[in-house]
Amino acid sequence: MANNKIIRMSAEQQIPTIISEMRTAADVFRQFGLGVSVFGSARIPADHPFYEIGRDLGARIAQLGLPLIAGGGPGLMEAANRGAYEAGGRSIGLNIKLPFEVTDNRYQTDSLHFEYFNARKASFFMHSLAYVSLPGGFGTLDEIFEAITLVQTHKQPSAPIIFIGTEFWAGLMDWIRAQLLAHKMISADNLSLILVTDDLDEVIACIEDAAAQIELEREPALPE
Repeated sequence: MANNKIIRMSAEQQIPTIISEMRTAADVFRQFGLGVSVFGSARIPADHPFYEIGRDLGARIAQLGLPLIAGGGPGLMEAANRGAYEAGGRSIGLNIKLPFEVTDNRYQTDSLHFEYFNARKASFFMHSLAYVSLPGGFGTLDEIFEAITLVQTHKQPSAPIIFIGTEFWAGLMDWIRAQLLAHKMISADNLSLILVTDDLDEVIACIEDAAAQIELEREPALPE
């Protein structure tokens, strides 16, 4: 039987690497300004309809002149990176070291590598003017719900938070209304933080409007 024991380093050992990873990301992004973070499943094959949607999305973000920021892995992360890369845009990968994702996708103009999820996620939030979630699993949910929480609590500036795939996300949105809203765990206006759509024209218009309202050259900043 395989030994799955995890040996954890102390916080004192971890913190220097975490700080170094975040500082490196801040230095890199300072050259480019703010971009658009795209989240999505690593498990979707290239012949899946979701993959083509991600590829089209990446291309259209690049055509706005904005950096595309994705996780750098396979699946829908690759699709978004690929679309931006093939459109001649800035395609950034925030790559995480995982035992089951051994290679970065090849559609990155700029690759950053992280040992720690917390440094990687902070780097998404430091550098994004909008967040787009394609269908995905636990990792995707973790990323997009942290974006929602940071905007909801005003720890991050207001930003579009977009779920692509009305059928895929329908059950989750029904549960949010039936449980979180019904039990007053969120307020009704919190639902307005999320746009759920299948229309990429609507997605791009929302991103373009957000970009027009902010100063794209502002310095990277951690959530307050």
